[in-house]
Amino acid sequence: MAALGGAEPAAVVAAPGSQASLALAVETPPALQRGRGGRRSRRSVLAALSPAVSVVFPGAVSRESCCRFACELLKHVLHQRHQLPLPYEQLVYFCRRATQDGDVIKKPTSVGLASKKCQQVLVELEGVLQHLEVMFSLTLVPRVLILLGGNAVSPKEFYELNLEGICVGSAEKSLKTTPCVRKLFHSLFIADVFSELKALPITGTVVMLQGHRNCGAEWFRPKLNYKVPTRGRKLTINLSCDGDLDISASAPQIMTSAWEDYIWFQAPVTLKGFHE
Repeated sequence: MAALGGAEPAAVVAAPGSQASLALAVETPPALQRGRGGRRSRRSVLAALSPAVSVVFPGAVSRESCCRFACELLKHVLHQRHQLPLPYEQLVYFCRRATQDGDVIKKPTSVGLASKKCQQVLVELEGVLQHLEVMFSLTLVPRVLILLGGNAVSPKEFYELNLEGICVGSAEKSLKTTPCVRKLFHSLFIADVFSELKALPITGTVVMLQGHRNCGAEWFRPKLNYKVPTRGRKLTINLSCDGDLDISASAPQIMTSAWEDYIWFQAPVTLKGFHE
């Protein structure tokens, strides 16, 4: 069955002795070639700044799973790039516990301010996550962008989740969400895409995604003329489906030309990071 966006399937590196596990292909940039005078070619530099990780799922994936991929990636990037002092789930736990304890024990002003900042960040982030769920229920989402620093046009770095190769199926006949999410993050761990990056100061994060122009989105704002940035460090995460796909379980496939009816939408809030 053809993939949603008609994207070419990524190379597959099967895990030894594991035919049922999800396949992983990590695309590494070619070695930098030096031309005359020892200068790096522009293409080589761009390749080094734009690594890619590809994950191939052996079956159809539900829309709910696609939404989960985007939400979990957003939370992961915010923590890995030092915009959240703790992983999202831990931050929610400690922030709520601090709020409950504050009703009984009076805390220093500095602690109170930190708690308020934490609550504000969590409220904004939870709002974005909830509206992402709405968007994924309204329309197919072929691509998601997480842009850090600068602005949406010229960020310092950004992360692209490419879902064009995903075959969307019903929840009953699709792969389970949890193992797919686990495999995605195992792939990121193996690729080791964050360890060598310099710490990013507290900055703003913008979330954008593609959806059908007539999807009825109300919260996300349409950006008809938006172009994906060509500058700034970029990580692309390509997701696709392969294996024995049940045609009856898959949603109607979209021809590549039909993506012309899909436009970029931008979240109306900029997520502000914070330190403890």
